[in-house]
Amino acid sequence: MSSSWLTSRNRALSSVSTLLLYFLLCISEQSNAQSSPVFACDVTGNPSLAVLGFCNTGLKIKARVTDLVGRLTLEEKIGFLGSRAVGVSRLGIPDYNWWSEALHGVSYIGGGSGFSGQVRGATSFPQVILTAASFNVSLFQAIGKVVSTEARAMYNVGSAGLTFWSPNVNIFRDPRWGRGQETPGEDPTLSSKYAVAYVKGLQEADGGDPNRLKVAACCKHYTAYDVDNWTDVHRFTFNAVVNQQDMADTFQPPFKSCVVDGNVASVMCSYNQVNGKPTCADPDLLSGVIRGQWKLNGYIVSDCDSVDVLYRDQHYTKTPEEAVAISILAGLDLNCDHFTHEHALEAVKAGLVNEAAIDNAISNNFATLMRLGFFDGDPKKQLYGDLGPKDVCTAENQELARDAARQGIVLLKNSAGSLPLSPSTIKTLAVIGPNAKATVTMIGNYFGDPCKYTTPFQGLAETVSSTYQPGCSNVACKEPDIDSAAALAASADAVVLVMGEDQTIEQETLDRVDLYLPGKQQELVTQVAKAAKGPVVLVIMSGGGFDITFAKNDEKITSIMWVGYPGEAGGLAIADVIFGRHNPSGSLPMTWYPQSYVEKVPMSNMNMRPDKPNGYPGRTYRFYAGETVYAFGDTLSYTKFDHRLIKAPRLVSLSLDESHPCRSSECQSLDAIGPHCENAVEGESGIEVKLNVKNAGDREGSHTVFLFTTPPAIHGSPIKHLLGFEKVRLRKNEEAVVRFKVDVCKDLSVVDEIGTRKIALGHYLLHVGSLKHSLNITV
Repeated sequence: MSSSWLTSRNRALSSVSTLLLYFLLCISEQSNAQSSPVFACDVTGNPSLAVLGFCNTGLKIKARVTDLVGRLTLEEKIGFLGSRAVGVSRLGIPDYNWWSEALHGVSYIGGGSGFSGQVRGATSFPQVILTAASFNVSLFQAIGKVVSTEARAMYNVGSAGLTFWSPNVNIFRDPRWGRGQETPGEDPTLSSKYAVAYVKGLQEADGGDPNRLKVAACCKHYTAYDVDNWTDVHRFTFNAVVNQQDMADTFQPPFKSCVVDGNVASVMCSYNQVNGKPTCADPDLLSGVIRGQWKLNGYIVSDCDSVDVLYRDQHYTKTPEEAVAISILAGLDLNCDHFTHEHALEAVKAGLVNEAAIDNAISNNFATLMRLGFFDGDPKKQLYGDLGPKDVCTAENQELARDAARQGIVLLKNSAGSLPLSPSTIKTLAVIGPNAKATVTMIGNYFGDPCKYTTPFQGLAETVSSTYQPGCSNVACKEPDIDSAAALAASADAVVLVMGEDQTIEQETLDRVDLYLPGKQQELVTQVAKAAKGPVVLVIMSGGGFDITFAKNDEKITSIMWVGYPGEAGGLAIADVIFGRHNPSGSLPMTWYPQSYVEKVPMSNMNMRPDKPNGYPGRTYRFYAGETVYAFGDTLSYTKFDHRLIKAPRLVSLSLDESHPCRSSECQSLDAIGPHCENAVEGESGIEVKLNVKNAGDREGSHTVFLFTTPPAIHGSPIKHLLGFEKVRLRKNEEAVVRFKVDVCKDLSVVDEIGTRKIALGHYLLHVGSLKHSLNITV
């Protein structure tokens, strides 16, 4: 924008023609800015760049990175330590914004990607917690693939970056956490499988070259981060006190899976401290674990301003320069925002960090960009160069968003004769509630502009004649209009109440304080149900669970559905389930606790396991044995599925070396590594569990087969934990065989008190639905 426009920005525009000119100028600048992607080594525009080694695509990435770093001054190197990287025009390297988000679709958060001009929106899939409820690994990856295709298409017209700081794989440890909606839930196995599949969907390039990236994903927030702003506890200053056992078997597994199995290109360290150390300044967590043990092929980035936070909020260092130095020396490669860029030069001059450490950090950053093709010249001449606006918001992508929502929706209650509703018998439908005409609420947080919205009311009204009454002006529901809502309910053949939350109740920086429906929603629901003459369907739109015991026990409320934040096509998906066009198959990925649970459990207590003498009940289905409103994995269907065990061993014998101490003395457990693991069963490390699954109902449906185990009660082992899951789709009366390959030492192991994986010796119980099978592991 020219200086004359800038100096006049605060003056009133004196005429319609001036206003129109201003508008056209902005549109023109925006259009021009979006017409071309940002990339380096434009040898077509500047042939002199062709002689530079880092622009030579025939060289190995390591050699190209070394060449590039060797050409930079110290000041230029420091420009690449921040998320808004400062380009070097003399070398043909432009500015680059590393911060883009793609939690459940391309987002405008961060500024690296945006909407306008040629791309007005992108497919907005359900918030992660609902997608996870599908327990469908192939769906997780399919969504990631669509998101990366749309991202590449947007990049080609200058509307997106190539580095996306998603997914969030933190454990949904406490039901009050405002960001639990972003995660795959409370279970490490589910979270790990989601992480790997989504990362592969985002990253894997056509052709299968592991050194090439379609886009670069980032698993966050490392680690033990799950408190934002609860009472007087804030994420910037929270010290998560985590024992070694919980760290190893709950908080770390999703991140390990991201790096080891997903080959993720980045890990983001979190704001909080863990056991007194800021995660972004902990060399054990960064250099030791992520890069050392797990062998990250990529870069480590801070959460935004985390380095500033450890200095300014946590007072961990006395100066900004010390904060920058200890984070770089710990293994941090990139700082989201500007703090490191501002203070790194003085840190080097003060001798707090040397240039070699900066070289190492920016080398990891450059290597990632090279894997993305950023230094390969014009992207329109590369693998994804033919993608463009035509590949964003396609009919197929929007249908996948609808199907993802359908697959995740969880039916929690269904009295006989309630759902599905029949359009031939239900002629009038009352649609009531503050979320009945939800739009932006349906896409949760970290969203972009969607292709379009279909609200719950619109989706339902497409099938039968429907009338809307909000009941409350918003989800806070301080002054419900019960009389109008009840009158409408009394006049309709059936009622759908769309209640729950939005981002004013739960979000980043905002944790809940209780588990009740907000405001007077409970009163509204109860009175509407009392007045209704036909079926009453309660639809809960939220990220976290609620204590809705009142509705569970109210006979007038005939059905309850949880729909998460169902994305842009949420209204269509809700109607598909309610009217039986889709048979629900989602299962809860987190426990729904009673209010009494949170009244005695502070969010700040990170312990997973119960402490009975002190009245601490433990967390998640793995360690909490108390009362629930609904349990992890709870689900209902419009059909019935039966399980029959075909094959599973009764005994697994571990063969020990002659010198092994457990040959001469009784042991409760063995290390989950060694020759005995490799020879667990007839020369193999795994066992097979084979099941027959039959759809014994009268309609087609999908079903998640869960395999749980209850290990021997040693080392504070879980009550049960998830070994694996498989999604099957069966026509009525159809049968299928489901096989689980179980690695004895990897899958059946537990973690001891010092964080070491062990194979417990003794009796295990395998669970599939109501089936239980005994297994003994001996030496």
